[in-house]
This record gives sequence, C-alpha cells and structure tokens, in this order.
Amino acid sequence: MENLPQDQLNLTRPQAQMAKPAILIVDDREENLLALDRLLAQTGGVVVKAKNGNDALKTCLNHDFALAILDVNMPEMNGYELAELMRGERIHSTVPIIFVTAAYHKEEHIFQGYSAGGVDYLVKPLQAEILLNKVKIFLDIYRQKQEIIQLNAALADRAAELEAANRELESFNRTVSHDLRSPVINIANFCRILSEKHAHSLDDKGRKYLRIIQEEALRMDKLIHTLLGFCRLSRQKMQLREVDLSALAKTISRELQLSDQGRKAEFIIAEHLSCRGDQDLLKVALSNLLGNAWKYSAKEPLARIEFGAISGDEPPLTYYVRDNGVGFNRNYEDKLFKIFQRLHSTADFEGHGVGLVTVERIIERHGGKIWAESEEGEGATFYFTLK
Repeated sequence: MENLPQDQLNLTRPQAQMAKPAILIVDDREENLLALDRLLAQTGGVVVKAKNGNDALKTCLNHDFALAILDVNMPEMNGYELAELMRGERIHSTVPIIFVTAAYHKEEHIFQGYSAGGVDYLVKPLQAEILLNKVKIFLDIYRQKQEIIQLNAALADRAAELEAANRELESFNRTVSHDLRSPVINIANFCRILSEKHAHSLDDKGRKYLRIIQEEALRMDKLIHTLLGFCRLSRQKMQLREVDLSALAKTISRELQLSDQGRKAEFIIAEHLSCRGDQDLLKVALSNLLGNAWKYSAKEPLARIEFGAISGDEPPLTYYVRDNGVGFNRNYEDKLFKIFQRLHSTADFEGHGVGLVTVERIIERHGGKIWAESEEGEGATFYFTLK
C-alpha cells in the first residue's frame, strides 16, 4: 500500500481538504495497481494504493478521498463488501465509487454494484481514455465541493465576527445613550436654571455666553440622538410589504406645512407610486429628502417641491424629489453622502450632515442607488431607485 506524501499526512482533516484530491485504488493484483497509478497520475490527483479491503479501510481512517476505484473480485473481502463498509463511515459515505472487474460483468453483478453505492461499473480491459475522463469529472466535482466548504467556513467566520461587532456596537450605543447624553442634558438643564434664577448676577455678555452653552449642549444632544438613530436604522430588520410612496409623501408634506404655516409652498406629488420595501425605513428616507427640499427652498417666495418617478425602458422606476431652492455647487457633489459633510453653513441652514447618509443607507438596503443633480441657485433633484 502506498501512502500520501508526508506533508499531506501531517495535515488535520480540515487542512487536508485543501490539498490535492486523493484517489483510492484497490486491487489484489500488483500489475493492475501500477497500471492505474500511471494512468491516474495525469489527473493531478494523489493516488493511494491498497491490495485488499482491510488495507483500504485502514487507509480510510487517515485520509479523505475524492474518488475510490475498487476491484470487485478480491480475496477475503470483495469490492461490494468494501463499498458497503465505506458507506457506513460518515466521512466516506458520499465518496464516489467506480467498480472495475474482469469476471463479474453479468447484469445481476452490475446491479449489485450500484446497490452497494457505486456510481459506475466498468469491465476490464479498461479503456484508458474513458476512465481518465470519468475520473477528471469526479475530481472537478470534488474540488468544487471543497471550494464551497471553504467559502461556507469563511462566511461562518465572517458571520461570527459581524455578530461580535454588533454586540459591541449595541454596548457602545447603550454607553453613548446613557453616559454621554446624560452629562450633555445636565449641562443644558443647569444652564436653564442659571438663566432663570441667577441671570441678574450676570452682565449681558455673561448671559449671552450662558445662552450659547445651553444651545450648544442641546445641539450636541440632538446630534447624539441622530447618530443613535442612524446606527439603529443600519441594523433594523426589514419588514417587506407593498408601500404606497405617494401616500407617504403626502403625509410628510402635510407635516412639513403644519410645522411652518406661514410659508408659501406648493407640493406636487405623483399619484399611484408604490414599491415593495420596509415602510418605516422608506418613510425615514422620504422624510429626509422632502425635509431637505423644504429646508433649502425656505428663502424662495413660493417653494415648489415635487415627488415623482421616471419610467425607463426597463424596471426599476427612477423616483425623484425636486425643489427650487438654493441648490449646491456640483464641484462638491462627492461630499453629499458622507457623514458630517455639509455644503451649506449651519448659520444659513440647520443640520448635522447625517440625513443624506441615512437616506443612502436605506436605499442601499433596498438594493437601489441614489444620486443628485443641481446648480447653485437653481434647486436640486435627488434621484433614487429601489430593487
């Protein structure tokens, strides 16, 4: 019996799966083993030889095989019996077995071979080219299975890493929510108490500074709250259903108009726009897009905000939110969907630079993409698709 090379013998079983595929050949005649060994050397596999069933079973204890070629007529243990014993082992229960024989070629013998778990039954003298092609096919299948096993193992490792990262993120979010927000809120509250009860002890400059501290503390609290919301949206499990986007847009537009009833604004919302997605997430996305349109058109005598869709030659639809506001400089377009990046100063327009990043994340989770077109002073149009 010939063993595998020493460098492969020393491998653990998972590592050995990455080595060259091994072929077990069992025949009680030395000349047959040598002939098969020379032929199968062309396949790129490692040939392991055994002269009887017992030797073959001992070899199976140490090695995984991509294929087994068994002679039927052998003393002590014939090929059928060996195949059934191999089938009883978990690790070799699915190894393809090819039976070869010079004597047992009747129909009942062939049927017995297939019943014992054989995938093929060849009669000697063997046609070298036919056997070689069959073996190459089984080795290719084995290699593909090993690649899938390795990929699944890598995915399992990656999933474990992501699970650990999510647990750490949850812990971080709890820490941020309590340990960071609490001091910020306390600062704002103490500023309020000072301004209410001790403002007379301060001059105008002192009261101004106190007001700034309070405003900045509240701004920091709002930013922390926004970031926590962004993190939750990234991990929130999606509940897919049919979503009426037109109805969502109308609801959001009414909320915006109620927030500032003194503004003159015209909302143009296309009818019967719907998609399949997570309604809560899509409402957040539309709220950010329509909210931006509302915010950046605030200086117009009559704000015009539009939600619609463009029908292309093929699905999906391209939705858009358009406004006639201040627009933005296209030279800075690459900053639009980056966190904390703003194209306008906070003195002109409030914001934290998180809204559009949130929108992009939601659109991506729906298998779509988002982009924008604009010119300064001529409004902006945000386009997005949903899978």
